Amino acid sequence: MKNSIDLFVPGRLCLMGEHSDWAGLYKTINADIVPGQAIVTGIEQGIYATVSKSDDFIVESSIAAYKNEVLHCPMDSEKLRQIANTGSFFSYVAGVASYVCENYSAGGIRVKITKMDLPIKSGLSSSAAICVLVARAFNVLYHLNLNTMGEMTIAYYGEQRTPSRCGRLDQACAYGINPVCMTFAGNEISVKPLKIKETLYFVIADLKGHKDTVKILSDLNKSFPFAASKSDKKVQEALGKDNAAFISKGIKYLEEGNLEGYGMIMNKYQKNFDTKIAPVCPDELTAPKLHEILSDNVLTQWIYGAKGVGSQGDGTVQFLAKNQECQSKIIEYLKKEKKMKGFSLTIHPKKAVRKAIVPVAGFGTRLFPVTKILKKDFFPVMDVDGILKPAILILLEQLIQAGIEQICLVVGEGEESIYESFFSPLPAEHYEKLSEDKKYYEDMLETLKNKITYVVQKERLGFGHAVYQCRKFTQNEPVLLLLGDMIYKSNQNKNCMEQMIDVYEKSGFPVISMHCVQKKDVVHYGIMSGQWENKEQTILRLNNICEKPTVEYAEDYLKVANKKNPENYYAVFGQYILTKEVFSQLELNIKNDVRERGEYQLTTALAQVREATGMLGFLVAGKSYDIGLPEKYIETVGLYCKNDF
Repeated sequence: MKNSIDLFVPGRLCLMGEHSDWAGLYKTINADIVPGQAIVTGIEQGIYATVSKSDDFIVESSIAAYKNEVLHCPMDSEKLRQIANTGSFFSYVAGVASYVCENYSAGGIRVKITKMDLPIKSGLSSSAAICVLVARAFNVLYHLNLNTMGEMTIAYYGEQRTPSRCGRLDQACAYGINPVCMTFAGNEISVKPLKIKETLYFVIADLKGHKDTVKILSDLNKSFPFAASKSDKKVQEALGKDNAAFISKGIKYLEEGNLEGYGMIMNKYQKNFDTKIAPVCPDELTAPKLHEILSDNVLTQWIYGAKGVGSQGDGTVQFLAKNQECQSKIIEYLKKEKKMKGFSLTIHPKKAVRKAIVPVAGFGTRLFPVTKILKKDFFPVMDVDGILKPAILILLEQLIQAGIEQICLVVGEGEESIYESFFSPLPAEHYEKLSEDKKYYEDMLETLKNKITYVVQKERLGFGHAVYQCRKFTQNEPVLLLLGDMIYKSNQNKNCMEQMIDVYEKSGFPVISMHCVQKKDVVHYGIMSGQWENKEQTILRLNNICEKPTVEYAEDYLKVANKKNPENYYAVFGQYILTKEVFSQLELNIKNDVRERGEYQLTTALAQVREATGMLGFLVAGKSYDIGLPEKYIETVGLYCKNDF
């Protein structure tokens, strides 16, 4: 691992469901408490830092928010706890460090905050973001083997050591810029990524009023764990069954792209909060400034809905604007007429994966001399439908089934004409001799021709270099990358590409496909390790990617336990979903001549992106078949067409 790592953690916005996280915790005492739920999202603004190992715990920054202050403390739990109790902004990071010091085998770290575009004290959990960032730094630097929930837990318990006492939903920023639904049932927390369909144009504004969060929480907690009065019962209803109903409808509208419907739910949520919750803390929750803004007729023409943020009261307000123009008008109106500073939060839906890259430029040395006249991706394979096809057609057909609209073939110099002739129409006399099922494939090839883009790889400088040649083709969209000498077969209704796309669209993180290999074979593959993110143990939060490790290294650092076996080794299956961050890292590596074994490796860039923003491994329900080696090709020909699952 390099000496320093760049990290980014976003702030978070609770769209709906505030207070339900701590309320749901009371289910451990009162079984009738309805689990809390909240819709939470990471946002584009956040905290950027460079982290490295150190003897002590050091946090430093030159940005204005920190006033050039530096925290420098030994990795001593008692001293770190003392700093955590001060209530300063550095108290949060000290709280996390003290928790790590007591519970994990880790040394010190140096955190240099390089940028922060996340406003402080605006209901966007800057404190949670810095806590998650420090937890992640310890995790990646000292191989603590924590998944995302593990990092959230450290961040939460670290923040609990400060006077803040924030709830569990704040640490949702650990999931990145992706809306999630969090459920809080006693000590149990579950997180479900959401797939929003339309862009959300929010405006967040500081109401410039007074808000005593400690008093709000104190008064509301009096209604738990058992309702002693009608008002207590209403609070429990509002944070329990009412909240669950609003969240369910809100998620439905977000995933349908019905923003008007979601805005209506925002308004109803606020009204319910004012009716059932505000009366138990009237000094804080009557909130005259908030309600003056919510009832402003000028603002209502530009919004679908609005509500309070965080603990509510006269702290912060959120508006869901109708579009980007309305978003700008709200900010300008608040500034001129209300003397309030508003800022935009735009949450884009994760783009569906529409593009794919298939590198086919290799000569096929190991298959010579047949590759002198026939490229290996045109080698024939009997498909499961009983039709003999070039291997590349099997790949292309599955890509179209997965919804891919544009395909980039990375070819060698002079090879473009080979592929163009394959997609060109047959002479009429040949076409008429074909059976109907063969005519179907001839028609498909003509259709595919319009979906194909060619990129010529003039220099053979490594797999990463080949992939980087497609940067203009991607136009910063997520892209599915396949290996040109592999074909795939799924053992479920969705093909392997569709399964990969589903994981990306729910998480927003780059994804590497995985399959399990024998320990003795790790020397032939890129091997990944990490922690399981889901109960099904199909999604792995990666903490290590190593290209062709030794067996000894894999035994020490790369084995992964699952429910069935304490020692598993997961290799790259041959499919990737890459984001713009991967191409940016490839560009940086090529510019700085960062090579492995003399070449620009994709694995290197993937490992760097994984360190900075996170990456997932996905255990595909299917098999991959190699056509790049003579013995493997013969095996593929014999097995691919069989129903062997």
